[in-house]
Amino acid sequence: MISVQTFTKRKQQNRKISMVTCYDFWSAKIINQSDIDCILVGDSLAVVMHGFDSTVHATLDMMKMHVAAVVRGAPDKFVVADMPFLSCSKGINVGMDAVHELMQTGASAVKIEGAAHQADLIAHIVEAGVPVMGHIGLTPQSIHNLGGHKVQGKSEGDAQKLIDDAKRLEQAGCFSIVLECIPNKLGDCVSRAVSVPTIGIGAGPHTDGQVLVLHDLLGADPDFCPKFLRRYANVNQLVAGALNGFHEDVRNQSFPALEETYG
Repeated sequence: MISVQTFTKRKQQNRKISMVTCYDFWSAKIINQSDIDCILVGDSLAVVMHGFDSTVHATLDMMKMHVAAVVRGAPDKFVVADMPFLSCSKGINVGMDAVHELMQTGASAVKIEGAAHQADLIAHIVEAGVPVMGHIGLTPQSIHNLGGHKVQGKSEGDAQKLIDDAKRLEQAGCFSIVLECIPNKLGDCVSRAVSVPTIGIGAGPHTDGQVLVLHDLLGADPDFCPKFLRRYANVNQLVAGALNGFHEDVRNQSFPALEETYG
């Protein structure tokens, strides 16, 4: 398993970090057998696994259940758990209680969206001995305030704010920072501005690592096709074909065969 120190070394050595978002035991078990560096149990599970329209519907209990399942499936991977909606904005006591519960499920670190209003909590969590991954740019928990899923940091002022935010997160003690949906050049600028590694999703090739949701890179949902996504498989077609094959075998009575029965 890689460690927090490994993240820093990778940036120093200019070796990219791979991270995949997954949510359950079976997929984590597959990732555990792969070369992927680390796993994020993202609050996007509210959308991908539970069918909600945004991540704001992810609850702490929901996150704990999925994190525990992933940790059981991938005991050899560094697992980062998302802090769910508003769990970091109700005071240090509430935030620390959430961190406590997530870490006891087996997570290696937590991830927190935002910068300025989260800096004190992040510093407190790090001081308590828990690694924190930051997240700036498009922050899905703030989607209503941002006016939708839009590229962030396009103006000079907004770009500078993101650079300042990254520096503030580094000062607060974050061991790495996710950069989501920002221009290519800004991803490069932010990555150069901080000594901690950046993990990009829609942030260009110059970040220190990349993250994609497992379901997205496998092509599970053909309707989800953002510009930043590269599909490495077509699971939707593969699974549909397998199901239709099973259906036909049942209908024509070729399944189960004699060798697939007992007695």
